[in-house]
Amino acid sequence: MDRGRQLTLMLVCGEPSGDALGGQLMVALSKLAGDKVRFVGVGGEAMAAQGLKTLFPLDDTAVMGLHEIVPKIPKILQRVGEAAEFAAETRPDAAVLIDSPDFTHRIARRIKAIAPRIATINYVAPQVWASRSWRAREMAGYFDLVLALLPFEPAFFEGYGLKAVFVGHPALERAGHMHGGREFRARHGIAPGAPLLAVLPGSRDAEIRYIFPEFRKAVELLAPRIPGLVAVTPAVPHVAAKVRAGAEGWPVPLHVVDQDEKFAAFDASNAALAASGTVTTELALSRTPMVVGYKFGVMTYVLLKPLVHIKFATISNMLLDREAIPEFIQWRCTAPLLADAVAPLLTDPAAAARQTADLDEAMRRLGQGGDVPSVRAARAILEFLGV
Repeated sequence: MDRGRQLTLMLVCGEPSGDALGGQLMVALSKLAGDKVRFVGVGGEAMAAQGLKTLFPLDDTAVMGLHEIVPKIPKILQRVGEAAEFAAETRPDAAVLIDSPDFTHRIARRIKAIAPRIATINYVAPQVWASRSWRAREMAGYFDLVLALLPFEPAFFEGYGLKAVFVGHPALERAGHMHGGREFRARHGIAPGAPLLAVLPGSRDAEIRYIFPEFRKAVELLAPRIPGLVAVTPAVPHVAAKVRAGAEGWPVPLHVVDQDEKFAAFDASNAALAASGTVTTELALSRTPMVVGYKFGVMTYVLLKPLVHIKFATISNMLLDREAIPEFIQWRCTAPLLADAVAPLLTDPAAAARQTADLDEAMRRLGQGGDVPSVRAARAILEFLGV
């Protein structure tokens, strides 16, 4: 392409975690390319803060599980069509589809069908190496490049004819933000020595529905075992009202805080009870011992279980190839099991220290200490486009 003209990139995410990645990527691209790059597409608050005017809000697409997805299918498909048509009309130099594969891959597929000359880039590919690996061959038909987060992914994708570049996990560059715990406690009236548990049920409506109640029951069981226990829950804006409603009448003091206090809350916490997801890597970076629980709707779980062939749900456990972080998935995600696993992390310094050491090792294996992942991703995009 002409190195002198402005580069137009269409970035599309489908939920808050993708929005955070998109915001980081926009910052890095702007640093590397300056005013030679402009952004269009779909995003949330993080991407809006970097100047993106979204085509539509994320509320229609940030869904999970059959119970939630089925009634929204017409709207989701409408949004897929709108995004792809926008790409065909504006002809960006590349469309970068971020995470949320059920949504963003449909857009990439549609773009290739109606405007095949637009380069399509996948940032955060689905873990097809863990389930239904044949999807990698399909992806090669509608993606031109994968920006891989895990070190073993490029070889896997290239085996299916899809170019991939390892850029590192974006969460790594948040390590420098994991501070402010002492100030957080003072700000919210939490005593310096009070046992503080971060309760992190997820950012999707379905996660609040299925996981938050079980976490609450676990805290009820912990309350008499951990005198003075306090809990904190950072809530993303689109589920904050539901989180606050679910927080009424808790058995211990529960502080529901905004996302801008999340990392300080992690730094302040002695342990965490978390849904599986990116947050577990953030907790590892904050060196916060944790227990992971996750539940799907019954029908969703029954359909997914035969397709998944991995031993662990968290990246740290995958990298270590052992269950350093206790995991309780679906039927095992029960209050008694969760409470029994969390209690030692709050009462036994040696148990907490052992897991913290494991988390440090997992982050080293993920690439902590190397180049900043968002800059590596931005550089890979620019090099791919010949800029």
